[in-house]
Amino acid sequence: MGIKPDKSKAKNCIRDFDKFCKKFQYEPFERQKEFHESDAKYRLFGGAAGPGKTKALLYEAIYQAHLYPGIDTLLLRRTFPELEASLITYFRRDVPRELYEKYNEAKHIVTWLNGSTTRFAYCDNENDVYRYQGAEYLFIGLDELTHFTLKQWQFLTSRLRCRIGGSKPCMAGATNPGNIGHAWVKALWVDRAPAPGMERPDQYDPGDYQFIHATIADNPHYADDDGYKKTLGQLPEALRRAFLHGEWDVYAGQYFDVFKAERHTIRAEQVQLEAWTPRWISIDWGFEHPSAVYWHATRADGSVVTYREFVQNHLSPRMLAAAIAERSVDRLNGAERIRDIFLSPDAFAQRTADASIAEQLGDGLAAAGLPRPTPADNDRVGGWMLMYQALEADHWVIADNCTRLIENLPTLTRDPENVEDTLKCDGDDPADAARYGLKSALDPGRAPADVVAAERVTAVDPTSRAIWMKKFFAEETRRVAPVLPRRWRPQGR
Repeated sequence: MGIKPDKSKAKNCIRDFDKFCKKFQYEPFERQKEFHESDAKYRLFGGAAGPGKTKALLYEAIYQAHLYPGIDTLLLRRTFPELEASLITYFRRDVPRELYEKYNEAKHIVTWLNGSTTRFAYCDNENDVYRYQGAEYLFIGLDELTHFTLKQWQFLTSRLRCRIGGSKPCMAGATNPGNIGHAWVKALWVDRAPAPGMERPDQYDPGDYQFIHATIADNPHYADDDGYKKTLGQLPEALRRAFLHGEWDVYAGQYFDVFKAERHTIRAEQVQLEAWTPRWISIDWGFEHPSAVYWHATRADGSVVTYREFVQNHLSPRMLAAAIAERSVDRLNGAERIRDIFLSPDAFAQRTADASIAEQLGDGLAAAGLPRPTPADNDRVGGWMLMYQALEADHWVIADNCTRLIENLPTLTRDPENVEDTLKCDGDDPADAARYGLKSALDPGRAPADVVAAERVTAVDPTSRAIWMKKFFAEETRRVAPVLPRRWRPQGR
C-alpha cells in the first residue's frame, strides 16, 4: 500500500506536463518532448552534441519532483566541477526563484513548494554510489551516462522506489558516445541486448529501455548555426562522427578504431583448416567474471584466424577443461591437434583446495589429450599493439561465431593515464583472452625462455615455484609455436 499525499502540499503538485512547462517557462524541442513523454522505465536521450540533453534531464527531474508532494529526485554527474558547470548552472540560471522554497548551497538540494526535493550530486569514485544506500528516489538522472560504470548504474537502480501508490519510479541518462561506459550503454539502449559484465543477462528486458536519438539538427537554436556545425565538422573523425552525428560505432578514445566487422570477420563456415594447420587456445580465467576461451590457427596464406569462442562464468577449472575438450573438435577431421594452450598468469597463483587453478585445469585438459596450459604473455601494451597492427595489415580475421569478441573489440577505450594501454572495464574478458593468444603465439620478439619463465611464473612459495618452473621449461621444450611467415612482421618490432 502507498502513502497518502500531503494535502497541504498537493496544490503545488503538477500532473499535466504542458501546465508544468508553462509555469516553469520551459519550451522543449520535439525530441525533448519525446523524451519527456516516454513511459519507459529507463530512458536514454541524445547521442550527438547540441540537442539539449542536459536541460531535458534537469527539467525531467523537476517535473518528477512535482508529481507528488514530499518525494525525492536525484541528478548526478561523475565529478563536482562537471556538475557545477552544467546541471547546477542551468538550475540557477533558468528556474525562477519564486518556484522553489529554498536551495541548500552546501548540500546542493532544492526543496520545492510541495515539499519534494531535487538533489545535485556526483560520483567521483567507483564506490561513491554507496552514499545513497538507504535512500529512495522517484527519479534518478545521470548526465553524460557513459562516464559512469555499469556497477554504478546497477546499484543506483536499487534506489529507485516510491511508497506513494500509483507512482512510477524511473531513471534516465543523457550522453554522447564514448568514455568508460560506452560498451554497456550501447548494449542496453542501442543494441537492445544485455550489457557486457551483467551477472544476470537473462533478466534483461528490452521493453524497459528506450533510446531517443537526437542531434544538433533537433535543436532549433543550433540547427542553422553554420559556424558551430563547421566547428564540429573540423574535429578528428572519431569526435566528428560522435558529436555531429551521434554514431555509436566510433568515438573519441576508441582503441581499435581500425576494426570493421565487414573487413575483419568471416563466416564461420568459410574457415577452411587442414588437419595439420597449427592451432592453439588462449584462456582468460574467471569464475564470477566469465572465463573466455578462443581457438586460433595460422592459415595457408599466413594470416591468423580466431575461429571458435566459449565464454561462460561459474565454471570450476575441471568443468572448464571438460567444456574446452568437448569443443576442440573439427567437424571434418575429428579431434583437433592443439599445440599450445595459453592461460592468464593469475591462474597459476590462485589456489583452491590443494592445487592452483592452472593445475586443476591442466589435469582436466591432459586427461582429454590436450596440452597443459602455460602462462600467457601478459604484456598489455605490446599485446594490444600487436592486435592493432594485425588488424591494420589484414593479417587477423575473426569468425562471426565469436560474437562476444566482435562486440568487445570496438568498445575498448584508451587508458587516460597510459594511452598505449586500454582501460580495464567490465566485460573486457574476450579481448584479454584474444590478446593472450596472439601475443603469446605470434610475437617475433619473444624473450628467452628463462626470462619469460621468471616473468610468468608468479607463485611465491619456493616448492610451488620450482614445480611450475619445471613444468614451464618442459612445455617450452615441446612447444611448436605457430608463427607468421617472414613476409609479415608487426611494424616497429
